[in-house]
Amino acid sequence: MEKDVEIGIFGGTGIYESNLLNESKEVIVETPYGKPSDSITVGIFKERKIAFMPRHGKKHTIPPHLINYRANIWAFKELGIKRIIAPSAVGSLKEELRPRHFVLPTQFLDFTKSREGSFAKEGKVIHISVADPFCPELQDTILKATKSQNVTIHTDRTYVCIQGPRFSTKAESKFFKSTGADIIGMTLVPECQLAREAQMCYASVSTVTDYDVWAEKPVTAKEVIETLSKNADATKKLLTVLINDIPKTRHCNCEKALLDAEF
Repeated sequence: MEKDVEIGIFGGTGIYESNLLNESKEVIVETPYGKPSDSITVGIFKERKIAFMPRHGKKHTIPPHLINYRANIWAFKELGIKRIIAPSAVGSLKEELRPRHFVLPTQFLDFTKSREGSFAKEGKVIHISVADPFCPELQDTILKATKSQNVTIHTDRTYVCIQGPRFSTKAESKFFKSTGADIIGMTLVPECQLAREAQMCYASVSTVTDYDVWAEKPVTAKEVIETLSKNADATKKLLTVLINDIPKTRHCNCEKALLDAEF
């Protein structure tokens, strides 16, 4: 098993196509938590060893509430990955956050249900801090990478994570909007908190695909897919620049997340 992969990326953005990676290969990782979403594509890009896993499976067959988040994070950890970039699709809860804009969330509100959100087993108690749930060093690197791109990115935003796979009712959407949150999606939690528990750096890069139903316009899966398709090149270009800019050495505290968390 390889243990020298630097960077892991979730999401099927198309960047892991064979013509973008040197020495690419498919890797299957066994985990104590069952099967990950799919095999992992590992290869060299700009002299960095990186891995890609589509969190919904390569054919997008796994709904968000059934993703095996623990297996996915564990598999990345097994490959030696220390940093995770997590592209995702979100709905907007604010007028100024328009479809095809990027958002860099710094906080989340968790409205998921029945998802396994910890690696802790019976007899072991872990209370990790997620006061600031995302790696500040990765977020800074993402912002610097966007400066050379023709994209709009919004910072210091709050992501509401819902259970899915259904979209919100109008009442729910208006409630989520009333909390002051900015975007809404279905995959951030427990993915980000498991990464923190595994002492891995994690940052989400969200693509706005629609205005949530508070805007009196029903959200459809077709609309989401069409917007993601239109934004695929921008996402791919951002990731390619970002990979090159990520520092070789970590200067954050993510690798010390368990230092004062275990009883």
